[in-house]
Amino acid sequence: MKRGIFVSYTIDLTDGIMTFTIDRPHIRNAVNNEVTAGLEELVVKAQQASVQMVVITASGKQAFCSGGDLSVFHTLRTEEQSYRMLKRMSDVLYSIKTLPVPVVAVVNGTAVGGGCEIATACDYRLVWSHAKCGFIQGTLAITSGWGGGTYLLENLQHDQALKMLSEANVYTASELKEFGWASVIVDDEQDVEAFFSQMKKIHPDVHRAYKEIAIRKWQKTDLAERVEQEVRRCAVLWERDAHHEAVDRFLNKTKK
Repeated sequence: MKRGIFVSYTIDLTDGIMTFTIDRPHIRNAVNNEVTAGLEELVVKAQQASVQMVVITASGKQAFCSGGDLSVFHTLRTEEQSYRMLKRMSDVLYSIKTLPVPVVAVVNGTAVGGGCEIATACDYRLVWSHAKCGFIQGTLAITSGWGGGTYLLENLQHDQALKMLSEANVYTASELKEFGWASVIVDDEQDVEAFFSQMKKIHPDVHRAYKEIAIRKWQKTDLAERVEQEVRRCAVLWERDAHHEAVDRFLNKTKK
């Protein structure tokens, strides 16, 4: 296994599939600066001609990703400070979304907040049956800020996407499949392997060609600019007292 520069993630290339694994199970695989750097490394490595697909997943079965590590990012107080963090993550997720190969999120456990944004940036979402996922940013008085809201409105029927964002709720795997967010519900590793087995029957050049069609659409509809506006709006809300008070309440609750 090829291990990343930091211990917070691993990058492995096997049989044409490059797998990025968030490796912070002790903190529900929350994103910190090291994980962000790892995703940036993934974007570079995934450009290799030998890469046929990219998988993003996480260690353990409890959590795929609980979003940004609040113990780290809560130190960001102003619009300017938060914008730098949000922009960096939104840039890397846009790069992941526009990789020339299919990108698959294997959602091995709970995905909330930024974790949902990471998964939504992928082409496919294989959701384990025990997983619960949701865009809960609203409970912290902010919006999605890494591009996830824009991607969700691209992927789902408008009213369903808006409902998922506005309710700030978590949903079961079966609900996520009904909404159209979950591509497949999996119960074991064999289900995961079956998905890739079917995909591998098709020549990689075909996958790349279809991905090019999607990328051309996103470029024509100014997807990058729409993500940028999402980031800027989140940064404005981030600075407000309502957000910092909500985070303080959450952190105090988790300490009890």
